[in-house]
Formats: sequence, C-alpha cells, structure tokens
Amino acid sequence: MRIVSLLASGTEIVCALGEQGQLVGRSHECDYPASVKALPQVTSPKYPFDGTSYEIHQQVQAVLQEGLSVYRVDSEKLKALAPDVLVTQTQCEVCAVSPGDLEATCGAWLGQNTPIVDLSPYTLGDIWSDVTKVAAALGIPQRGEELVRSLRGRMDAIAAKTRTLDHPRVAVIEWIAPIFTGGNWMPELVEIAGGMPLLGKSGVHSPVCEPAMLAAAAPEVIVVTPCGFDLARTRAEFPVLTAIPGWKELPAVRAGRVFIADGNAYFNRSGPRIVESAEILAEILHPGDLTFGHEGKDFERA
Repeated sequence: MRIVSLLASGTEIVCALGEQGQLVGRSHECDYPASVKALPQVTSPKYPFDGTSYEIHQQVQAVLQEGLSVYRVDSEKLKALAPDVLVTQTQCEVCAVSPGDLEATCGAWLGQNTPIVDLSPYTLGDIWSDVTKVAAALGIPQRGEELVRSLRGRMDAIAAKTRTLDHPRVAVIEWIAPIFTGGNWMPELVEIAGGMPLLGKSGVHSPVCEPAMLAAAAPEVIVVTPCGFDLARTRAEFPVLTAIPGWKELPAVRAGRVFIADGNAYFNRSGPRIVESAEILAEILHPGDLTFGHEGKDFERA
C-alpha cells in the first residue's frame, strides 16, 4: 500500500500504527518522526511562514478572503507517487490541505481510484475516532483499536494523578497576535492535567480573545502554545504579549506562573502525542507533584 499523508498528525498516526514503511509522500509540515522528512514533499504554503504571528495572520486572512486555499498541492508530483490512500483533513482551513483543495488542484484523476481519509478532530474523542478511521483504511482495524486503548489508558492515568490536586484557573494562548485561546480539545487537556480551562470551549474552534477578556478571566496559570511555533519562535515573540494592556496585573503574571510550550510538536497536533501534551500541562500545573521529563525540553517558564 502506498500512503501519502497531507497532515502532520495524520503522518504521526500512520507511523504509530506501524505503517511508516508504506508512506511515499508527505506535506511540508510532516516532520515526526524525523525520518519522514526524507519523503517527497507535495504541498507548500502560499505565504512566507517566517514572519511574526501578526504578519502570518494578515497573510492568511488575505488569502482566505479571496476564497482561495492557503496551500499549494504539487499535482504532478502527487500523481507520480500513485497513492493508494491519501490522508487529509477538514477540521481547519488554515491547518492543512483539505479534500476540496485536492479536488480543485488535482482534477479528475484523483478520487476515481484513490480513497481519501478525511480527518476532522474537534475533541479528544474525535482524535481517537480518527486513529481507528486511518487504521480501517489501511486494513489494520485491530491495531487501531489497540493504539486507542493505549492512548486513552495513558490519559486516564494522568487524570487519576491530578484528580485530588488543586485545580488552578488556566488560560491557554494558541496564537499571539491577535490572541486566540485554546478551543477544540484544549479544554479537555487542561481538565485531565488538573486545571480549570478558561476562554475556550471543547469541540469549538479557538476564539479570539481581547486583552480585556483575558483580564476579566483572571487566569492563575497562562500557557502559551502558538500553533506551528516551537519554543524558540514562541520565546522570540513572547514580548508582544507582555506589551498588551493589563498584562502585568494578571494573577498568573504576578505569581510567575506563565509558561511557553512547543505548540508545533504538541497541543495543536491531533495525533498520538496529544498524550504528551497532557503530561506537559500536568507538569506545568503541578510542579511539586508530577514529573514527566518535559521541562526544559518541551516547555519553560516565560
């Protein structure tokens, strides 16, 4: 079977199912495990991704307002790879290539004989369902069920450890300029990690948050995990947050409980490493009680 994944979390799911050897192509964002970067890349963004979060937001909005896709698909390269299965998504028009993008770019040759596995995760339950969906498409449904049992078991173990601990009020900032706070599966992660989620609803896209809304929520802990940014990029842009009105008066800032984390590898990827995202949050919220080995590597105090 020849698999092309156009979604970073989809690639991670395929690999976690033991089918990395069947991958023949990937998106420009697929980077884990590191060995997949040797595969042919069949997508690219239509905007430079090396700017600030504000510049990226403006460029993306400009493309979307024209009714266009944010990404390019190399139709000829994809056709030459002759995939038996394509993995993509419809959850977010900014996150990765969608089936509509493929249809518009690749024309009639795609879809006649190529199954498209369309992932659409909004909650943790959706992530587990997507794992089983990919496994079924690859003809290994039992392996998918086993992986889901393992991932859910690890989540349950984290929740059991945090259940009796204090639950601070937590704001997860998913984008810096403008500020977006964590929706979708993020509130569930915060609860599992032993916190009270603020400014975002489970199963709903991440909302824009004005500085006054952040002040009114009075978070006791703030975790900054911009989508697509690693620690270094987040650290470089963090001063944008400290300059917003009322930042220094926030309870989390006064208490020194503001953290930055790797939002590219974790948190915003709806794949197997979502469990590690819960571990990172648990370490942040309960530093004296829980240790999973992520501090200094995947998150740090701002």
